[in-house]
Amino acid sequence: MSSLKTAVRTRRLRAIAIRLVALGTAVLAVGFAVFVWRLPSHQIALDRDADGIVVLTGGTSRVSDALELLAARRGKRLLITGVNPGTTTADIAREVPNYRSLLACCVDLDYSAINTFGNATQARLWATDHGFRTLIVVTSAYHMPRALAELTHQLPHAALIPFPVLSDRLRIEPWWSNGDTTKLVVSEYLKFLFAQVRMRFDGVPADSGTNRVSAANPS
Repeated sequence: MSSLKTAVRTRRLRAIAIRLVALGTAVLAVGFAVFVWRLPSHQIALDRDADGIVVLTGGTSRVSDALELLAARRGKRLLITGVNPGTTTADIAREVPNYRSLLACCVDLDYSAINTFGNATQARLWATDHGFRTLIVVTSAYHMPRALAELTHQLPHAALIPFPVLSDRLRIEPWWSNGDTTKLVVSEYLKFLFAQVRMRFDGVPADSGTNRVSAANPS
């Protein structure tokens, strides 16, 4: 008799587990569909200026687009966060020679950030130092949701203006038609979910005054 009860209990638990897995899969699928639907599909024209501009490195055209915004006086200063330690201002100037003077006067480099969380942390320190309340955020379109989430967590009272940069691949073909692009989008969705969960338990640390960004001086 006890063995019968155990078997019934096991079947019920197995049925519950299957339903929970199915429900979790459905939630993830719906969430992914919403995530993809909300991804920027075209480059936008800004309808307002900001105090500062923050560009998160990682894409080929992000920095040049951010410098173009700075040259158009859409912001007072530019922070390039997540710069490779081996990259100098002179290296950047060689890539975008038309903006050499801007790099000398109005651009700050951050070498310490190694991920999006670090980018947002350094952006908070930089914005606080300069008293900036509005920021234009420049990053790849697929990366924009997570970047905005991290920046909003670090700067809850700042106004963030997204400026998504579309890769050439995303311009000419949908994300699902290329395996590498599909993996990239799925990976970014999972990272976005992880960041959302982490931020629910992660308070914004007090400014310590360390790892501040510094003005870029061509050399």
